[in-house]
Amino acid sequence: MKKKILGGMMLFLVSTFAIAQQHFSTPDQATDALAKAISEQNEDEMKNLLGDDWRNFLPPEGVDPEAVDRFLRDWKVSHSTVIAGDIAHLVVGDSNWQLPIPVVKGESGWQFDMRKAADEILTREIGRNELAAIEALHAYVDAQQSYYALNQTYAQKIISSEGKKDGLYWPVAPGEAPSPLGPAFSPQIPGTGYHGYRFRILPDKNNGFAMIAWPVSYGQTGVMSFVINQDDNVYQANLGDETQQKAEATTTYHPDKNWQRVTP
Repeated sequence: MKKKILGGMMLFLVSTFAIAQQHFSTPDQATDALAKAISEQNEDEMKNLLGDDWRNFLPPEGVDPEAVDRFLRDWKVSHSTVIAGDIAHLVVGDSNWQLPIPVVKGESGWQFDMRKAADEILTREIGRNELAAIEALHAYVDAQQSYYALNQTYAQKIISSEGKKDGLYWPVAPGEAPSPLGPAFSPQIPGTGYHGYRFRILPDKNNGFAMIAWPVSYGQTGVMSFVINQDDNVYQANLGDETQQKAEATTTYHPDKNWQRVTP
């Protein structure tokens, strides 16, 4: 996942940021200072640059060290500050990844604006969650095929009953072959889902198996809901504010005109 500390920041609380953030004469000075603070893991300087409540934008699991390393590697490859009027963005690396936190010009100079970053941060997080949900659905199809090869039938549950292998996942001892599906579909904290999505197996009389995925929190962890069956084609629909109720009320795989196929 690209730049989790920065691109993966998500707004969980409505915060009042400290007014006394540092200002700079140029946006380049601001972005240089941020890169230095990240490389040094300087908490005080991060507060100085982004505001006292900057951590409210982090995912609940906190800072991903690998993401920090990727950002710093890309910074060393190349970095520049793109200015458009009174707003500037930092871009790094060969892929020109853009920091979602803009630097804005005010009466006192240039400073980072976390308020303006909120929508972009949330949009990126939702996009990553939706892609992860689609990948998980394809993994489910592979897992069902593996389960069928072992049992000549498709699994009717994701997690096996204790001591049994009647689902797509079961714990294995060292040296044993892994179950068709990993444990990620069963979150350690109930209700959190997998990358912001919940999953449920659906009956599909024509093809044998299907699944629906929908966001844990519509508009926050995801927008689109998805379905898939044995054909391995994913369909998506925006079920709106009643996403959870509609998803839970779905009993069979039967995507109508409201569901659009996701282009690979």
